[in-house]
Amino acid sequence: MQRNHALLAAIGLAALCSFASASQAQTTAPQTPRVDQREANQQARIAQGAASGSLTAHETQRLERQQAAVNKAETQAKADGSVTRQERRVLHRMQDRSSQDIRRAKHNNRAASAPGT
Repeated sequence: MQRNHALLAAIGLAALCSFASASQAQTTAPQTPRVDQREANQQARIAQGAASGSLTAHETQRLERQQAAVNKAETQAKADGSVTRQERRVLHRMQDRSSQDIRRAKHNNRAASAPGT
C-alpha cells in the first residue's frame, strides 16, 4: 500500500513538473497583444464593410491581402524568439497604412453591386 502511494505521488509530481514547464514555454514566446488587437479590429472593419456593401469585392480582396502581409511580417518578427522595438515599429506602420486604406476604401463612394442588378 505504501508503495502505491509513493508511485502515485511520483506520477503526480512528474505531471506537475511537465505542466509547469509547458506553461513556462508558452510565456516565453514573444507576445504582441497590441498588434493582435489591431489586427482583429481591422479584420472586423473589413468584414463589416463587405457585409454592408461599402467595400467592393476587389477592395475586400486587396485589404485582406494587406492584412495577410501584416500577419506574415508579425510571424517573421516572432520567428527568432523576440520582437524588437524596430520590428514593432514596422508592424505598427504597416497597420497604420492598412487602417488608412480600409477607411479610404469604405468611404470612396464605390459600392458593391447588389445581387441581381
